[in-house]
Amino acid sequence: MTSNKHGDSSLSKFYRLLVDQVRHEFTASHQYVAVATWFDDQDLPQLAKFFYAQSLEERDHAMMIVRFLLDKEIDFTLPGIDEIETNFSAPRDLAALALRNEREVTDQFQHLAKVARDEENYTGEQFLQWFIQEQVEEVSTMSTLLNVIDRSNGNLFDVETFVARDLTNEDNGSRPAPDTAGPATS
Repeated sequence: MTSNKHGDSSLSKFYRLLVDQVRHEFTASHQYVAVATWFDDQDLPQLAKFFYAQSLEERDHAMMIVRFLLDKEIDFTLPGIDEIETNFSAPRDLAALALRNEREVTDQFQHLAKVARDEENYTGEQFLQWFIQEQVEEVSTMSTLLNVIDRSNGNLFDVETFVARDLTNEDNGSRPAPDTAGPATS
């Protein structure tokens, strides 16, 4: 991150949106910590572990964007985060929130890619391809989790078993992720 003598307003639309995406990713990370701690407090360790890992993954996504901005010598200010939801009452609410958030992030990355193309920023457009591919997996995972919770008829032990068995955060052979600024945590 540089000193930002001129402020982010001097950036192109693409880079302003990309800096804003850093905020979205850090906010998502913080939101997933809130979700994980709720599950942790409810003695649902597999769901807690899954969302703690999701939090680290979102943090790494933010740091991948930071690394790209630094490598491109973009003068920017590291943004803060938005407010998160912390008042939950049922596991379904948390999974539905996660799915909504992942769909929103998908829309954000697709908009970023369109703006990059419109500005003929082909390096930026290429950088975003990994994130767009990653979002397909993220939406699918959260959609499946919500469906499993709905079909469990309140038996959270079945949901815990599903998460332990089927929702691992392993790399499944996708393209290599972009580098992070600093060490990756996920």
